[in-house]
Amino acid sequence: MAYEGKVRGAGPVRDRGQVAIEYLGFIPILILVAMAGVQIGLIAYTAQQAGTAARAGARAASLEKSAQAGCTTAVSDWLSVACSAAQGGDEVTVTATIGIPSVVPGWDFGDANKTATMPLDH
Repeated sequence: MAYEGKVRGAGPVRDRGQVAIEYLGFIPILILVAMAGVQIGLIAYTAQQAGTAARAGARAASLEKSAQAGCTTAVSDWLSVACSAAQGGDEVTVTATIGIPSVVPGWDFGDANKTATMPLDH
């Protein structure tokens, strides 16, 4: 048997770098999954902040203070919140609305709305 110049177990030279090319093709999928995870986290965080703002605003309004001021102090500085208060009988209901931030510019995920009701403190 004649020696053909190949090392036993080694593939052809043209296969070198195949794994690197496959990895480069998979990177966009990994980035998309990571961005989706971050976006889901932002949605959950914004909903939690809207609930906190609604409770704080209702607490402030029940003490005859500004519901908007109570809402604003309860959320993170980088989120903007709008609160509306409505009195009915012996209680006050406050609805907090926060726009959900988007990881990808141009995508709109709407608003997170939460409502809280507290008895008026007479």
